[in-house]
Amino acid sequence: MADFERIYTDHFPSVYKYVFSLCRDPALAEEVTQEAFYKAMMHMDQFDGTCQLYVWLCQIAKNTYFTLFQKQKRHVPETEASLSHQTAPDFERELMDQETARRLHVLLHQLPEPYKEVFSLRIFGELPFAQIGELFGKTDSWARVIFYRAKTKLRRDFDENTV
Repeated sequence: MADFERIYTDHFPSVYKYVFSLCRDPALAEEVTQEAFYKAMMHMDQFDGTCQLYVWLCQIAKNTYFTLFQKQKRHVPETEASLSHQTAPDFERELMDQETARRLHVLLHQLPEPYKEVFSLRIFGELPFAQIGELFGKTDSWARVIFYRAKTKLRRDFDENTV
């Protein structure tokens, strides 16, 4: 148990940052990371050492997040936002920025894997290419290429949808 406390202390910040890059919600990232460490503790005997412990923990966290995401996706109805009562002077600019961000996120979620995840890890998670490559069992060069292709596709799709 003392060994697991050390694992938790050493790896929690990195795993949390990884989960945060997936969901962009601090409370959800905290919850998913906690759940991932609980699952890891319960199944520590299944860790065979074929990858680094950090990678194994991130895989558990990713699976935990996607399982939770799928459950929420089935149960959360879409709500309509009422914007008519807002009249701030910079409202139009803010709305355009929000609309641009929304469109980019929609396009990002339409990207196939691994492009979507590599792009999110690099931009939102601020992970280095070496760490991203390691998560996928690939090289940092592979992560750079995948990131570049994702960025290029997002830019092209965004420009096509803007015109």
